[in-house]
Amino acid sequence: MDQVKPTEAAVSSGAGSAAGGSPDIAAPPTLGGAPAGSAMGSGMTQSEPSGAGTIGGGGGRSSFAADELAIVLSHYDLGRIEAIQSFPRGSRKAPKLIIRADSGLYLLKRRARGKDDPFKVAFCHALQMHLAERQFPLPHLIGTRDDNNSMLQWKGAIYELFEYIKGTSYDNSLEATTDSGKILSLFHKLLKEYEPEYEPPRGSYHASRHVASSMAAIPKTLSKTDPDSIQREGDRMREVVRFLHSSYNAAAQRVNEIGLGDWPTQIVHSDWHPGNMLFRGHRVVAVIDYDAARIQQRIIDAANGALQFSILGGGDDPAQWPDYIDESRYKRFLRGYDSVPDQVLSKAEVRCIPWLMIEALIAESVIPIAATGSFARLDGMGFLKMVERKVRWLQEHADSLVAAVDA
Repeated sequence: MDQVKPTEAAVSSGAGSAAGGSPDIAAPPTLGGAPAGSAMGSGMTQSEPSGAGTIGGGGGRSSFAADELAIVLSHYDLGRIEAIQSFPRGSRKAPKLIIRADSGLYLLKRRARGKDDPFKVAFCHALQMHLAERQFPLPHLIGTRDDNNSMLQWKGAIYELFEYIKGTSYDNSLEATTDSGKILSLFHKLLKEYEPEYEPPRGSYHASRHVASSMAAIPKTLSKTDPDSIQREGDRMREVVRFLHSSYNAAAQRVNEIGLGDWPTQIVHSDWHPGNMLFRGHRVVAVIDYDAARIQQRIIDAANGALQFSILGGGDDPAQWPDYIDESRYKRFLRGYDSVPDQVLSKAEVRCIPWLMIEALIAESVIPIAATGSFARLDGMGFLKMVERKVRWLQEHADSLVAAVDA
């Protein structure tokens, strides 16, 4: 990778490069119809501009100004722009558009504030280009026309352009689950010896002080956001929080005693879940979102993946969600991981998995609830009671989950 300035990350020769002449954007591009079902995920929904002179947005999402879009696209060789369509997925603060040009389909993204540190973006881009050069399935970055840079900075914002990969969402099948575990293992294998030029983040859901402080903040947050429930169930809420806090600490201690701190670290994905994968049939064709990548032990990534691909929910009432995980998908994910040559998990790593799953489940739940009083659109108190049930199940079945992988 070329030397990267603080304001830009250069695209190596292995990154994507669109063919064609200057973009035909003399007038604001017309919203048009890219084929349904070609979005990153389960499909693409057309969205009208949220206001005069804006493209995309709506539903509280950030949008692109028409002049902003024209200037940004003028930095890329896409050929004639045929259609532009809103892509209302992911963070509402990071607007995205599907660009259809005569050279192909692309995804344009403006990074959200707080996610736009140039050095962190450069780290993520270098990582993606390293993987792309080794044929890992991911959307390739498109370089700017003049400098072949992987990020464009304009008026304090950072823009990225990716090739647009058609795919479908995870279908919960055992075959797709197996392939998801296999691709994570391949990700780890390709990065085992990778030495990033830019300092990667550290820290994880394991033994995190942020998780502990979030649990301490939950009673105060819920007393503000849901005072009626706290008046009725204040004692029950505090009991649940105490249980989750003690369970989190006990799981972290168990993992440390097994020996996690002595194991080698490497770059991991740190956000391996079905929503960050695109499929064709039962095969992963693209892994997206590398913003959480960091240095950790690989089992921290693998255990979280096992949780994400086996956890069971459903409906708007967490009280109706089952305690148990899908053990078939759990086993298939980890067998897929072990199927990559020289990547078989050690017995000690496997012993950590149920306890890391407990830590991951608690961490993912308590942090947003401490901040907002809810988990997405779900009531915080009800969600925590569901997490309590699932944690108890994992504790009671930890030995059998380990045995299922060792078998």
